[in-house]
Amino acid sequence: MKTLLVILSMLLMACSQLPDKKVLTEKQKLHQVIERYQQFYQGSSPFHNSKNVENHRLLPDLSAETLANNFQATSKIFDELNQIDQSKLVQSEQINYSVLHYKLKNQLDSYLNKEHYMPLTAESGFHVGISWGIKNLPFTSVQNYQDYLVRLSHLPRYFAQQMAWMEKGIASGRTQPAVVLQGFEQSIQAFVKEDVRQSVYYQPFNNMPSHIPAEIKTQLQAKAIQAINDYVLPSYQQYYQFMVERYQPNARNTIAAASLPNGQAYYQNRVAHYTTLALSADEIHQIGIDEVSRIRAEMESIIEQVGFQGDFTDFVEFLRTDSQFYAKTPEQLLKEASFIAKKMDAKLPSLFKTLPRTPYGVAPVPANIAPKYTTGRYAGPSNDDQPGYYWVNTYRLDRRPLYVLEALTLHEAVPGHHLQGSLAREMQNVPAFRNNTYISAFGEGWGLYAEYLGIEADFYQDPYSDFGRLTYEMWRACRLVVDTGMHSKGWSRERAMAYLADNTALSLHNVKTEIDRYISWPGQALSYKLGELTIKRLRKQAEQALGAKFDLRSFHDEILKNGSMPLSMLEQVINRYIEQHR
Repeated sequence: MKTLLVILSMLLMACSQLPDKKVLTEKQKLHQVIERYQQFYQGSSPFHNSKNVENHRLLPDLSAETLANNFQATSKIFDELNQIDQSKLVQSEQINYSVLHYKLKNQLDSYLNKEHYMPLTAESGFHVGISWGIKNLPFTSVQNYQDYLVRLSHLPRYFAQQMAWMEKGIASGRTQPAVVLQGFEQSIQAFVKEDVRQSVYYQPFNNMPSHIPAEIKTQLQAKAIQAINDYVLPSYQQYYQFMVERYQPNARNTIAAASLPNGQAYYQNRVAHYTTLALSADEIHQIGIDEVSRIRAEMESIIEQVGFQGDFTDFVEFLRTDSQFYAKTPEQLLKEASFIAKKMDAKLPSLFKTLPRTPYGVAPVPANIAPKYTTGRYAGPSNDDQPGYYWVNTYRLDRRPLYVLEALTLHEAVPGHHLQGSLAREMQNVPAFRNNTYISAFGEGWGLYAEYLGIEADFYQDPYSDFGRLTYEMWRACRLVVDTGMHSKGWSRERAMAYLADNTALSLHNVKTEIDRYISWPGQALSYKLGELTIKRLRKQAEQALGAKFDLRSFHDEILKNGSMPLSMLEQVINRYIEQHR
């Protein structure tokens, strides 16, 4: 007995000398996971960290080993995140959790879905994206330029890795449909300039900092010309040849995501990702049909209002063909878009309490992608010292009607993407990933809601402009029908084009480019209307609950102040907002 007591005493003494293992709170666990994710994210690609000066890592490595290692690292972080009890987090931490969960799940799903086998859509591809990533690098020192030249030397390896994955796509039946790739090679050829000084890759050398000596500038410019000739042009020429001779002839003849390997599950995965809602393709299809019916009645009312002699089809044909509705020059279109944007700038204080400090400009869609590009888009700044840009497509002016320009401008510039995105980038005291996360259902839902806000800001005074607003809303409602129709319900490309053409006043050129976009980007088109319907529903809920206490400016600030988030999380945020303001 005495011996046993001695042993127990020794064990107790030993235990007392062990360091205390601190029990972490759920908040502390989340912070650890976020820190691990941020470190991994910054190290996973040189474009995630502009301060990276390791010349051997100046372009992303797309080797099978690296992608597999990144997948394993992401899986581990995701598993740790899933072990955290969300109910024990305050709302700000719950938002951090939900946004990080969304990002990590999509990264894992993208790898499992083998999306790296298709690094292109009907509109664009890696050959365009890499040029944007490179030209947005810092250029303030000689070392920056030297690092840039090393980056250019890595382009052949980067392009070769992309084409190798596309070869695997051909072998496994995971390619873009052949029909949406018609003319795609032109976007590659646009990068091959006879005078390399006209290349987008040479642009950083046109206006070099004044503190760099003239002799060194001349040396760097000569090296840039040599690098573009040795590395850039051959990469694009080889990709062009690959596209024309190998990829396009072997691209699949089907259009549906459901026709891909494991296609139905893949499409439902993309639906869940882009909508952040628990809806089936059939449910979304019906929501779209209902919205189309509602909007069509409003459009018919405007046709009657203007006294047009003819039916809906006749009126749409009138809008598509009458020269009064089209700009005569690219400058005229850009000036009209700029005027509308500036007019809305003056209305913003009546709709929002908090406005961003980042300015924006109006510019044409780059010529190398304009022929197959959408009507307009917002391009956010890549650095703090840059503005955002509202891109307007000036290609084929006879396909860019002025009557939709108000709705387009409010969506892409203010109070749409520029305002929402800038407020998100300017958020303080949040994890870094929150500033650059874009969740389509939230952002595109807000963009479409921003078009609706034009009514309250006294836009759309011209009935044709109001019809343009409705045709844009109808466009997004039709997306619910044609996206699910093509990818899940067996619709042909021709049937989808006819549906979009018959129900909107979009030009037939836009109809074609839009349908090809939906084919090559399954599910993304669903995010707009479903996001807008959610925001409108939450606003109505707040108005009914708060009555006279409802403040529209305060409500808008509440929607936007936390940046992008899944719609389920947004609903929780607004529910709490309502409780706090009763």
